[in-house]
Amino acid sequence: MSTLLAEIEQQACTLSPDERAHLAEVLLESLRDPSLSEIETEWEREIGSRVAAFDRGELQTYSAEEVFADARRMAR
Repeated sequence: MSTLLAEIEQQACTLSPDERAHLAEVLLESLRDPSLSEIETEWEREIGSRVAAFDRGELQTYSAEEVFADARRMAR
C-alpha cells in the first residue's frame, strides 16, 4: 500500500459519518462505467414517460387481485 493511500485512509477515518458516506459515494461514482450512466439516464427518461402516461390515464391498470390471480393461474 502506498504512503499516500495510507494517509488518505487515516484522514478519512477522522471524518464524520455523513462525510465518510459522501466520500464513499464520490469514490464509487468515480469507478462507474460511463455507459452505465447513459443507460440510467435513459431509464429515468422512460420511467418519467410512463409515470406521465399513467397520470394522464393513458395506461391500462390492473388491480392487485387481478395480478395475483393471474400469477396463481400461471404457477399451476
